[in-house]
This record gives sequence, C-alpha cells and structure tokens, in this order.
Amino acid sequence: MSDAAAFDFDRIIDRRSLPSEKWGRYAGRDVLPLWVADMDFAAPPAVIEALHRRIDHGVFGYTDAWPSLVEAVVEGLRRDHGWSIEADWLVWLPGVVTGFNLACSVAGEAGDGIVTAAPVYPPFLSAPGNTGRVLQRCDLVLADGRWQWDWDALERTADARSRMLLLCSPHNPVGRVFDETELRRLAEFAARHDLLICSDEIHCGLVLDEDRPHRPIAALDEAVAKRTITLMAPSKTWNIPALYCAFAVIPDAALRRRYRHAMRGLIPHVNVLGMVATEAAYRDGGPWRAALLDYLRGNRARVLEAVAAMPGLAATPPEATYLAWIDCRGMMAARGIEEPAAFFEAAGVGLSDGRYFGAPGWLRLNFGCPRATLDEALARMAAALFA
Repeated sequence: MSDAAAFDFDRIIDRRSLPSEKWGRYAGRDVLPLWVADMDFAAPPAVIEALHRRIDHGVFGYTDAWPSLVEAVVEGLRRDHGWSIEADWLVWLPGVVTGFNLACSVAGEAGDGIVTAAPVYPPFLSAPGNTGRVLQRCDLVLADGRWQWDWDALERTADARSRMLLLCSPHNPVGRVFDETELRRLAEFAARHDLLICSDEIHCGLVLDEDRPHRPIAALDEAVAKRTITLMAPSKTWNIPALYCAFAVIPDAALRRRYRHAMRGLIPHVNVLGMVATEAAYRDGGPWRAALLDYLRGNRARVLEAVAAMPGLAATPPEATYLAWIDCRGMMAARGIEEPAAFFEAAGVGLSDGRYFGAPGWLRLNFGCPRATLDEALARMAAALFA
C-alpha cells in the first residue's frame, strides 16, 4: 500500500453538511467547487489527535507561543528548507494576508510604491491601497512554456517612490518555484533600489517537482535577510486554513520592532487551537505531507492531460501548489465566450476567475480534491467544450 493510500485521499467527505466558503458558494446547485485554495482532504491524523487532546483539557485561556511550538517551527524550516532561523525572529500572526498588509504599512509612507508581479493572488493587488500605498505592477511573461520574470519591465516599474517588493514564492497562481538565480537577481534588484522584501511563502511545503526545492529568499545571505519579511503558515500544506495561525520571520531587530509596533491594538493574538495544530503539523505531519504530494502529482497529471485535450485551453505544469493556471483565451476567441468562469460554472464546475488575479481570460483550478471529484469536474468541462 502506498503512503497516499494509507491516508485515503480518495475518501469523499461531505462538505455541504457544514458551513464552508468553498462549497457554500454553490449551495443548492450541482456545481463542483474547484476555486478557493483549500483542499477537500481531512487534516493529518497527527493534527486532529493533537486538537482532541487540547480540547479535552477544557480550558482555553490566553496563550502565547510556547517553547515546543517554536522549536517545531524552527526545526521544520531547517529540515524542510535548509533555513536556520533564531526563535526570536518569529512574529506570530492570524494569517499571511494580515502579514503582508502589515508589511505594506511599514514600507515608507502613504503614497509610496509597492512593487509586485501579476498575475498574482488577488490580495496582493489590494494590499498597497489598503495601507495608503500605491500598487506598482509588473507582469510576469510566459516564455518557452514557463512563467518568467520580465527583468526589463521590473526595472521600469520601480522608481524613486518604491519602498517594497511584494513577492509570492512559490507563486500563486502560476505555480513557479523560483530558482536561486532568479531569487538572487530579485535580491539584487531590491538592494539596488533600497527596497524591503515581503515574501509570501505560504505554499513552500507544496513543491511538486522534487528537482526544484523551495529556497526562502531570506536564506540567500545575511544582507538579503536584513531587508526581508518572510511569511509562512501550515495552512495550505496541511489543510488547516480556518485555524488561523501564521508567522513572520524577520531577522533584523529594527525591522521586527517596526512590524510589531504596527500590530499593536489592531492584530489579534493567534488562536490557541491554531498553534496546537501548527506544532503537530511541523513536528509530526511529514509522512502525511509526503503522501499528499504524491497524490497531488497524480492529480496534476490528470489536469494537464485533460486540459491539453480541450479545444482552446492550455496550461503549463505547476511546479508547486495544487493550483492549475489555465489559459482560456483561445476558447474565448473561437467560440465568442466572454466569461470563461461563467461558462464552466453553467457546466457545473466552479473555478477562480483570472480577472481578479490581474489576468482576464485565465482561470485557476484547484486540484486538491479526491480523484473522483476531479475526474467528474474535468469531464464536465470537456463535455461543455465539445457540446
């Protein structure tokens, strides 16, 4: 029996029976939701067991991060990403989106610029404005079947008002794992323009291509680390997003003080159950994660094969995440379809509309679900296109 089979990722769990953003969007309709980035798998047994033990205690008083939790995270980053951090570099947060909005708020002053690359996770595009800053957008380019940085465009995007590079690594939605050459070039760009770097690395535990390990940009060297706020969480990897526990890794003491000061009176403490789950995930969730990645690789292959056979659609293999980024522009041109998300929703499949990522004509498909669900969704998409 494979590790994936041991954890039974094929099991269908009825998510319609409880409140769920993912499934609730289509309540009462025959639509399979492959949109928002949470998976349809049960959390790891080690996490569930740890939560039961804590709940059985029965007292839920105010709690800060405790030593064994901190040790589990520090050891997890060393073990999984080769990054040695100090315990006092950690700043606990209720979520990564909170984390990069806070980072924008400490980058310069109102009216200053935040550089980011699109298409990208939608809150990246709104965070600068939320904090009185200005979005400075540079688009990634698809070349030779792979999403890449447009280095000339990146240079043109930055100017005297730029204060921070907001990075998504691994990238959502295009699925890239940026290599060391790319990361060093980004770090050099940030140093030359004297930019802070805020790197959202929430998908770092979901690298599918074993020959492309994730490297935190702050792990490159001390100079890069000094200007970097790295954001991570167990939520995507171990499928516990609504437990709301994340953390920033900020090596520079002065920057860390500024960040903590911006939190005061605004950002709540992390939920104790989220912290319990985080410790269990980093300490004991390795076998489950390995099995998950094996299962997701199989799902990725199914998606790529199916999309390649669908007229007017195209996708590049995601190197990380459980998200496929699908180009629908050929279908739109050939069939006169203006809203590809609405087209597939009418066929019974709910996907994320690329316009919210800064890329109209594209869709994001979440393949973090049992094979039976995925195969049915892909069959519905194909049937709609061949009708």
